[in-house]
Amino acid sequence: MTTRRQFLKSTAAGAAGLSLSGLSRHAFAATEDVIRIGWVNARSGPLSPFADADDYVLKLAQTALASGINVNGKTYGVKFILKDTQSSPPRASQVTKDLISSDNVHLVITSSTPETVNPVADTCEAAAVPCISTVAPWEAIYFGRGAKPGEASPFKWTYHFSFGASDFAQLYADQWSKLGTNKKVGVLLPNDADGNAIRAVMIPALEKAGFTVVDAGPYQNGAGDFSAQIAKFREAGVEIFNTFPFPPDLPVFWRQAAQKGLAKQVKIVQLAKAGLFEQEMEVLGALGHGMASGAYWHRAFPFTSPVTSISCEALADGFEKASGKPWSQQVGAQMALIDVAIEALKKSSDPTDKAAVAKTISTLSVTTTTGIVDFTKGPVPNVATTGLVGTQWVKAPTGAKFPFALNVTSNVLIPAVPITGPLQPYKLG
Repeated sequence: MTTRRQFLKSTAAGAAGLSLSGLSRHAFAATEDVIRIGWVNARSGPLSPFADADDYVLKLAQTALASGINVNGKTYGVKFILKDTQSSPPRASQVTKDLISSDNVHLVITSSTPETVNPVADTCEAAAVPCISTVAPWEAIYFGRGAKPGEASPFKWTYHFSFGASDFAQLYADQWSKLGTNKKVGVLLPNDADGNAIRAVMIPALEKAGFTVVDAGPYQNGAGDFSAQIAKFREAGVEIFNTFPFPPDLPVFWRQAAQKGLAKQVKIVQLAKAGLFEQEMEVLGALGHGMASGAYWHRAFPFTSPVTSISCEALADGFEKASGKPWSQQVGAQMALIDVAIEALKKSSDPTDKAAVAKTISTLSVTTTTGIVDFTKGPVPNVATTGLVGTQWVKAPTGAKFPFALNVTSNVLIPAVPITGPLQPYKLG
């Protein structure tokens, strides 16, 4: 059984170290023949599960890029420089500044929650360094950093590909239609970039789709008592519960929900941001059986990484073999981040020219492990959208390597992904 302490502990060793690809086999003429990519992620602290696949994905990329990349007849080595935000937005800004001023990186990549992406992207934008990011609702990254609806993009250097808040509403409407409920939805959203973006976009869309939304109101991350919110949901008679909490807050809330009767009342428990990884379900134990989520990547995705030529299923299997841990959504998401970065460098006129790389990203279209990433289609400048599938955590079959399995229950946004199991009602115990 994974303990809460183990879950919150950093899982990536040598997070602040350097990882080099290509230089061991080939001698490049000068430092300008090596492309330096800064990779910023929360490799320790409460967001560290989002970095669990980094070392595995990096090793695959290093192997694939050992001979460098060819751009306009010239070969360049590729060097990744990893930095740890320690799950702190101010530190995310600082380590990005270090990458730019001390390591002279040509490109920065980052991912997973606005707490990481926004400060990294803002720092790159101010320093005129291209940045590619993923795994956060695009509205929280685009509008959350100051862009205004209907106005020209204020960003020249920073590009984000991911799902959107509106995708959740469409996915949930389909997923929730698979069970009979009173269509009353209790929504618990924190007062942060994710929560504010979801509140502004998803709630009106759900109401338009015929759901009655009971919003418990914004709360501060790290809250220890959710009695008032639980009482509000119980009184309203909600049969669907949806939340986007900071990951450590989920077990605190749901254990209280079980003690106070809400867990027995609801038929669907729909999670986002938290509940993405099996380690979180193991912390909850039997309380995790039947929890639903939206997945930005799944081993059933029918795509292949252009950098490594490895399929999604093989990526998942390889991660489990290499780490001894269950595969997670981050395996494919982080591979896609590298897929996009390398394609942008290869298609640029000069991968050492930051302006040329940024310009290339703005017109880039590439099929990655998370699907097609096309920056020419919007919905706004500097953004490419990728889909979600509906999923549900269920008790794994007898003899399985890990205690939970993740079924695909809705593919309305990505029809190419097969359904692997029906949505089952949440049952306490």
